[in-house]
Amino acid sequence: QVQLVESGGGLVQAGDSLRLSCAASGRTFSNYVLGWFRQAPGQERGFVAGVSGGGGNTDYVDSVKGRFTISRDNAKNMVYLHMNSLKPEDTAVYYCAARGGSPYYTSRDPHAYTYWGQGTQVTVSS
Repeated sequence: QVQLVESGGGLVQAGDSLRLSCAASGRTFSNYVLGWFRQAPGQERGFVAGVSGGGGNTDYVDSVKGRFTISRDNAKNMVYLHMNSLKPEDTAVYYCAARGGSPYYTSRDPHAYTYWGQGTQVTVSS
C-alpha cells in the first residue's frame, strides 16, 4: 500500500499563508493522481485541489482558486498545498489522497482515491 503522511498544519490569522506537505511511499509514485481534501466539524469531506501524475494538470475548487496552489515533486515523493490569503472558512482538517489507475486525470470524487493520510489541522482565526 501507498502510505501518506501530512504535515504543516497549524493556527494562523486571517490573511496569512501556510504550506502543507504530504510525504508518500511507493515506487511508482508518478503513476498516482494526488489530491487534497478538507473536512470541517459537522461537514462532509470535500475536494480542494488535485494534480496529475506529471504535475502538469491541476484542478481547484472555486473557493480556493487564486489563493491555493498544488504541486508535486516526484523525485522526493512529495505533494504540497501552498495556501495564501487564508480565511476563517478555510479552517478544517486537511487530507492528502492518492489514486492509481490513470496518472493523467484528476478527480473531485473522494471515492476515486484509495489511499489517505491521517490529516493535519488548519485553523484560521478572524
